[in-house]
Amino acid sequence: MVDGWSRQQSARFLQFATISGRARMIRRFGEFSDQYPWQWTPVEGEEFIAHLRSGASPIAVSTARGYEICISLFTEYLRDSRYGWLEVCRGRFGAVPQEVFHEGNSVVHKLDYEGEPSRRPLTYDEVQALFDAADARPSQIRSRGRKGALAAVRDAAILKTVYAYGLRRTETSLLDLVDLRRNAKMPQLGRFGSLMVRFGKSSKGTAPKRRTVLLVPEMDWLCDVLEHWITEVRPQFAPGRHPALWMTERAGRIKPRSINEAFAAAREAAGLDPALDLHCLRHSFATHLAEFGYPARFVQEQMGHSHASTTAIYTSMSNEFRNQLMEAAMRRQLGADWEAGA
Repeated sequence: MVDGWSRQQSARFLQFATISGRARMIRRFGEFSDQYPWQWTPVEGEEFIAHLRSGASPIAVSTARGYEICISLFTEYLRDSRYGWLEVCRGRFGAVPQEVFHEGNSVVHKLDYEGEPSRRPLTYDEVQALFDAADARPSQIRSRGRKGALAAVRDAAILKTVYAYGLRRTETSLLDLVDLRRNAKMPQLGRFGSLMVRFGKSSKGTAPKRRTVLLVPEMDWLCDVLEHWITEVRPQFAPGRHPALWMTERAGRIKPRSINEAFAAAREAAGLDPALDLHCLRHSFATHLAEFGYPARFVQEQMGHSHASTTAIYTSMSNEFRNQLMEAAMRRQLGADWEAGA
């Protein structure tokens, strides 16, 4: 049954990681219930979720919904008459698969965002502190007589690139040198005026989404960072003809996990909230673009979001910025009276 369901998903061109993860989920549920799929009832599903919600590390609401959807998709496949499982189960076992999760026992999606409340944009001071800590690591490593100073220089450049272009970790890992391009409207930015993201986050059953991210003038400091990396530091990794922008000490492409670790090391050195993660830099990018005054549609295009509501989740304006907007609005409305009152 699981193999047949996997083939169905493969025909829809879902990613292998998605298919294998769902298969593991179904087998995990089967082991927990100690029953076969044609024996499952809503009771087994409810006991499974209740079990996962208990203990020292209860699952989040979004995780529970993902599990419930996975099991529901599997039972929907089994109940589809086009695949013949109903007849097979009725003839051999006298029972047929039924719905495990329904409207009355599954998580209802009511909120736009249900992620960790701790995931938020970094303030400007926090971004600076993070970068300062990352820049200090190479000299600290050298002073201790340890290896890894060049990698630390690379990591600092990666974190700045993630922030300045609003990238995800996998997008960053898969960048090639040829993805750095000029922007004819901003020649002063040289070859870093735009970035072609060829491996953006894909929707189910679709190829990776492509987008071009423009380097905004407020982030033009990144040009010197990337120029230094490409011309002086990257050649020391002996990349040969390897196309990757970010190299490892073994002349291979850096992995997304290593980018996470680079952020964690800089965050710890800077003394920032341990709840912050690499993706918070993407939140910071969206928020700061909005605070710089760029239109919402432009921010959405930079982020590569299909819907403005998704971009809105990423933005969280500071009190200082909102107060500035209010003051500007009062000046427009009251003019001299506002200036006199202020």
